[in-house]
Amino acid sequence: MRALSIAATGMEAQQLRVEVISNNLANMNTTAYSARRAEFADLHYQQAQRPGTVTADDGTVLPTGVQIGLGVRATAITRDVGQGALKQTGGDLDIAIEGAGYLEVTLPSGQTAYTRDGALKRTGEGLIVTSDGFAISPEITIPADARAITINADGEVYAYFNGQVDAQLIGAFTLATFANQKGLEAIGSNLFLETEASGAPAIGQPGTDGRGVLRQGFLEESTVDAVREITELIEAQRGYELNAKVITAADQMLAATSQVR
Repeated sequence: MRALSIAATGMEAQQLRVEVISNNLANMNTTAYSARRAEFADLHYQQAQRPGTVTADDGTVLPTGVQIGLGVRATAITRDVGQGALKQTGGDLDIAIEGAGYLEVTLPSGQTAYTRDGALKRTGEGLIVTSDGFAISPEITIPADARAITINADGEVYAYFNGQVDAQLIGAFTLATFANQKGLEAIGSNLFLETEASGAPAIGQPGTDGRGVLRQGFLEESTVDAVREITELIEAQRGYELNAKVITAADQMLAATSQVR
């Protein structure tokens, strides 16, 4: 009774889909979160009669054959790398990336991670860091006596001081782009790591070579569409129920078989 194992793979697939949807809904207010989507493929087929098999001496062949599918499997959980809406916050260290690119972050281990979360902070020494305290690379330190800072679209950071009319350049942000940003490894806290699938980062000034620009006083919202997620949740729930009914039907068929005398 192959229907039992086939339906079980269907239930597992729909369960995975629900888990992905629940993670999207949980992160619908997470800064710069990219919605995920589960993708599936059918399993291999049992070839009871292969297409093209010769069935007679005159060379007659089967036009289609008998190929019995054995279920479904997950192939990927991919990210929606589209641009999230920009929300104005007015924060001087809130920056949104409008377009492609990631900020570089130096982890405590010395490893480089990447993020689109521009809700930045400053330490007691004036170092610009992420919300988790990881330094942005290249490091930018805001002088203690600076009364205000501005960040232009090209990533240049200027500080204003009392008694001075002109602003002083104190550093500049860079952006990293990847040939396949969907291949980045998510490690939580809105951070990603480079992988062989993503390719090496191409680092440069914002607004150059296809990189996006920076918008001070804005944050990028998540790409989660709550209405679409709820619709897909209902579809996944119904798919799970239908596969469960297949198992029930297969069980009843087995019960009927065992009662034959």
